[in-house]
Amino acid sequence: MTTESDVAGSNVEKLNENLAKVEELSQRLIKALAARTPANPTLNAPSPELFVKAAQSYWSEILENPGRIYEKQLEYWGKSVRHFLDAQQMMLRGAPLTEEEEAEAGPDPLAGDKRFANPLWKSHPYFRYIKSQYALNVQAIENTLAEIDEDLSPKDRKRLDYFVHQVIDMMSPTNFLGTNPDALERAVATEGESLVKGLENLIADLEANNGELVVRLADDTAFELGRNIATTPGEVVYRNRLMELIQYAPATEEVHATPIVIFPPWINKFYILDLKPENSLIKWITEQGYTLFVVSWVNPDPSHADIGLEDYIEEGFLTAIREAKAITGEKQVNAVGYCIAGTTLHLTLALMAKRGDRSVKSATFFTALTDFSEQGEFTPFLQDDFIDGIEKEVAAQGILRGFIMGRTMSFLRARDLVYQPAVRHYMMGETPPAFDLLYWNGDSTNLPGRMAMQYLRGLCQANAFVDGGIELCGERLHISDVKVPLMSITCENDHIAAWKDCYRGFRQTGAKDRTFIVSESGHIAGIVNPPAKKKYGHYTNDDLSNDAETWMAGATRHEGSWWPRWEAWLAGRSGAMVPARAPGDSAHKPLAPAPGTYVRKKSTS
Repeated sequence: MTTESDVAGSNVEKLNENLAKVEELSQRLIKALAARTPANPTLNAPSPELFVKAAQSYWSEILENPGRIYEKQLEYWGKSVRHFLDAQQMMLRGAPLTEEEEAEAGPDPLAGDKRFANPLWKSHPYFRYIKSQYALNVQAIENTLAEIDEDLSPKDRKRLDYFVHQVIDMMSPTNFLGTNPDALERAVATEGESLVKGLENLIADLEANNGELVVRLADDTAFELGRNIATTPGEVVYRNRLMELIQYAPATEEVHATPIVIFPPWINKFYILDLKPENSLIKWITEQGYTLFVVSWVNPDPSHADIGLEDYIEEGFLTAIREAKAITGEKQVNAVGYCIAGTTLHLTLALMAKRGDRSVKSATFFTALTDFSEQGEFTPFLQDDFIDGIEKEVAAQGILRGFIMGRTMSFLRARDLVYQPAVRHYMMGETPPAFDLLYWNGDSTNLPGRMAMQYLRGLCQANAFVDGGIELCGERLHISDVKVPLMSITCENDHIAAWKDCYRGFRQTGAKDRTFIVSESGHIAGIVNPPAKKKYGHYTNDDLSNDAETWMAGATRHEGSWWPRWEAWLAGRSGAMVPARAPGDSAHKPLAPAPGTYVRKKSTS
């Protein structure tokens, strides 16, 4: 007969076995960390000067108004004592606070925060105290930020706010095992196995990134390029040191004469436009009757250190256009640029105008910035201290390593893209979800050192393209040089390329034929928005004569995806229907099936 003591003994034995595995894993952890080549330390935090300025401003306020500071400090002390007394009362009584006591304690400032959904945050005296005190500390810090006077410039205030809130999010009690009831309950329920799995997950992530901690967001064993993502049929028909040019197989018997060439961003990989077949813009375009070419950029390594924007223009954009024309026998193409490739397509069109090259019939831009006078959420990272740090990093490495860019993007949404996945993955021992979008998000790319500095210094900081012009390829290029028919697709909730900033730059082009659209949702979902999903709508307004707020006030909202509207616009600029074209020709023999070989190269950590 098995007694309760036998079961308890068995559980303790199992727990001890799992904890012993932690010690065994420690050797792998040490080895993984030893392989780390960290980024330049100046990329981990802003210059100390920022915090010195803030401290000086705060102390100035204390000297001018000491009574107000003391009043707030006493209020903080009083609330802290109240939190302690509430916890004491709950422990002595062995029950949660009554409704009257809850009302007396005041509203919960973290109500609705999904990090604190576990009932123990309210009912258990220890966790309630931890949560209440964290909320009070957050409130005190935010009040202090709000009271710092005007000694700080708007940019410094924005940077200070960003970095202070990074510290606030990092110090959340949910990020630590001893103060996370979900993780502790899971550890007890699994007899410690969740902690072992979590440590295994942590070590696996470190080993996969040469000792750099990059939190894995998706189960990368669930996807294989060409098998269950990036499956639209096609062939690589041209390759050079910067890109592979993929021509996709036709899906209709006839196609428009004028081909489309899509230039995806090289900050990410192109298959965001070809994930699952039902979400694939690439597949959808071929089904509308177009000959489609897509550029797949090389994932740079140190041998590409000296490649600059002019190389992307000459060997990427102009070469892809030239080869697409040669294969199809057409004199013009319709070009598309996404994100940084949209910015560079603008530069390319300005250069073509200088050279009298009319190879582009129309151009479409997906979330493309050209006017960087407002730096938005990237303000913290576009000041000299950080750019100087990047310059030192690329001087040492030859490239801006992918994990640095990925880390920057992730920390703009730290709760969702850093801390919560880390808690689930490392403390709860969960396997990341099999989610294709998150898999793509984690498939990062490096940037050539020279190109990265040209982009950051010349475009982002100096804003040269819309101010006095930028010197590239032997010409001074200005946004007003861009005069072909244009369409710009932006996204209402885009935190990377804010639609208002895209609009401001778009209005400065020299084109007479311009169409501007704002899609609902963000940088990815607003673009990858297939009509069949009937998910996000979009806004249009033909009047581009006023500022962004006026444009939106006069805009018309349309249900559903912008894809059909764009295709109708494109159809009128794509010529007559001709027999469908198989990929390549006698001078462009297929080199590899889509999605090609460059897309498979992993970035450097």
